[in-house]
Amino acid sequence: MTFKLSRRFFLKGAGASLALPWLEAMLPGGSRAQDMTSPKRFLAFYVPCGIRMNRWTPAATGTGFALTPILSPLAARGQEPSLVGDINVITGLSNRPARPDGPGDHASGTGAFITARHPFKTESTNIRNGISLDQVLANAWRGRTRFASLELGTDGGGSSGNCDSGYSCAYARNIAWASETQPLAKETNPQVLFDRLFGGLDPNQSQQMVEKRKRLKQSVLDVVKADADALKPRLGKTDQRKLDEYLSGVRELERRVQSEQAAAVCTPGNRPATVGDLRDRTRVMLDLIAWSFRCDLTRSSTFMLQNAGSGYVFSFLGLSDGHHSYSHHGGDAANNDALERIGTWEVEQFAYLARQLKAMQEPNGSSVLDNSLLFFSSEIEDGDSHSHDNMPILMAGRAGGRVAGGRHLRFSGAPSVANLFVSITDALGAPVTSFGDSTGPLPGFVTSA
Repeated sequence: MTFKLSRRFFLKGAGASLALPWLEAMLPGGSRAQDMTSPKRFLAFYVPCGIRMNRWTPAATGTGFALTPILSPLAARGQEPSLVGDINVITGLSNRPARPDGPGDHASGTGAFITARHPFKTESTNIRNGISLDQVLANAWRGRTRFASLELGTDGGGSSGNCDSGYSCAYARNIAWASETQPLAKETNPQVLFDRLFGGLDPNQSQQMVEKRKRLKQSVLDVVKADADALKPRLGKTDQRKLDEYLSGVRELERRVQSEQAAAVCTPGNRPATVGDLRDRTRVMLDLIAWSFRCDLTRSSTFMLQNAGSGYVFSFLGLSDGHHSYSHHGGDAANNDALERIGTWEVEQFAYLARQLKAMQEPNGSSVLDNSLLFFSSEIEDGDSHSHDNMPILMAGRAGGRVAGGRHLRFSGAPSVANLFVSITDALGAPVTSFGDSTGPLPGFVTSA
């Protein structure tokens, strides 16, 4: 008799439980040797302060376009595969609801990032926006995963007060909105996120047992080892290999997270303004997103690489001024060079995540990236003009074959980015007829029924 495993099976031990990746043993009987449908996933990846567009936008449209300097991290590099066939660069779309009432483009643009709704200008509690795309998808997929959605980022901060010319910090620090009045705060601590994803407490264990494990600094894997050892002989060879790879990956993530935590504790002197190195923090968070997708812990996620109008100083790129200051470039060559370096680094992080997902194989032989759609953009087009037209948009993934790759799609007439969002819901199997200020689906984005 073929061994069958529940999708909600957890490895358990003293005070901890660990989710499993998607294994063939979880598939319905008789379907393992046939075509298998993999779950669809969505991620919105936010970067602040716009993009240097003349170093972003490809000259040619359609397929076969040349990558621009800022998009160059998508090309093959050493052992890293090219992502050109997996991406779509989209130009000419607008997000006009993001235009503020008076000044405040950064907060208003961030609030409207994936809502395509006009944020009500207030610094009080009477905020009003719209439901975000990730939450539309999370609601459609609710109940299928442990977490309906994950809201993540590198910079924290509360949602109260004035963050940009009279706009509430709720708009500047959140891109996920459960409703027009409910922003969803993001998790920025990798240790907390790791525990939430992979170190869930077993409700049948006492608090004393949980605290004992913490004192002993045991790995989650050490705790669930007996359960894993008992499960492995019951799996097929492919599933055994996947289980080994998965557990090795979890161990490596534990090591990195614990290392970062130890480094922060041992840092002498005053507490730094930012905790840890942005590069390391970003990579750990992106690794955790990748694993949350692979393990089917969630299918909808958002990631903010800093908050609206960020003034972060990219000293590791050889820069001495803040990102926001450079974005007001005034046509200055040195400022634009700095923006190109920052934008290239941001795309490099997006490419890192896409390659992680591309390397993660589904039971049917496709990759997690094949079955996902990743949306990369900013709250404004250009930091100097603060324009909300011709938004910089990069997509990765094929939505299970519904979306072709390797294209630069250029649109005239400034159609709404909300039209793209309508098409995304269709491609991911959770279609809506309207969203934000949409006028219909975006022609040509979805290529198959």
